[in-house]
Formats: sequence, structure tokens, C-alpha cells
Amino acid sequence: MKKYFIPLLFMVSSCAHATHLDVGFSPEGTAKSVVLRAIGSAQSSIHMMAYSFTAPDIMRELVKAHQRGVDIKIVVDEKGNTAKNSIAAMNYIVNNGISLKVDSDFKIQHDKVIIVDGKTVELGSFNFTVSAERYNSENALVIYDNTELANVYDKHWLDRWNRGVVYKSSY
Repeated sequence: MKKYFIPLLFMVSSCAHATHLDVGFSPEGTAKSVVLRAIGSAQSSIHMMAYSFTAPDIMRELVKAHQRGVDIKIVVDEKGNTAKNSIAAMNYIVNNGISLKVDSDFKIQHDKVIIVDGKTVELGSFNFTVSAERYNSENALVIYDNTELANVYDKHWLDRWNRGVVYKSSY
């Protein structure tokens, strides 16, 4: 526990010095807006971890970012994405040239994080789903221009990415 205590204190103190914070809640609609703004701000890379992955507007924004030349890599929980709408979303993503892996190494991979350009982190309870957008009580926080925090999350993302298996479209 001591191993994580000091870095956590450093992360919290460096968060206080972030250039910009953006916060939103659902079902009020602001959580989705926060997530879409974070994706839309990407210039070079997006690393994403998702438990559930079905929201069409988020998928479209990811594809738009990819078409702008943003390198996007996504890792999702395997068991949380077996429903028809999840399969459709994953197919849409990979059929548009975005790299996606599924991770089955944990009971659930419950991460909901987007790392943008190695300096911005979106996190919170917000799943990337229509239910999270419209019906659930959720939150999303984006911390812009904090490379220290982004590096910590990117290391976690890389571990999950390396555990994942490449998803191949079923159509």
C-alpha cells in the first residue's frame, strides 16, 4: 500500500495544477458532452479503456477523430460486450480502421478512461453507452494538460492493451 500512497499524493497535488477541468453528469446530458469534447480535442492519439461500449454518438466521434489522423487504440471488457449492440459498435469501430482489443483477464475490466494526446485524461463512472447517457446517474471528469496523470493512466492502459486480443469484425 505504501508503494501507491506517495504517487497518489503526487497525482492529486498535480491535478490541482491542471490547466483545465471539465465535469459532467448524466442523465442530465453533460457527461456525454464532456466525453465528446475530450475525443474532439484529440490531435495525435486516443487510448481508451471501456467496460461497456455501445453509444453510437461516441463511436461516430471516435471515427471522426480517426479520419482526422488521430491514432486510436481501444481495449474493452470481453464479457461486458457480448450483446448485439456492443458487437455492432465494435464492428463499426474496426470496420472504420480503428484498433480494438478485448480483455478477458479479469472478472470484469471495469475501467472507463480515455487518454488524449498523452496529456489529457477523461475518467469517471460514465460507461460509453446509451443507458449511461440517458438513464443512469453517472459522472465524467476530464483533466486537460496534465502529462503526469496521463502517463500514470497510459501505463495502466498499456497493461490492459497488452493483455487484450485483437477484435476482428464479424461482418
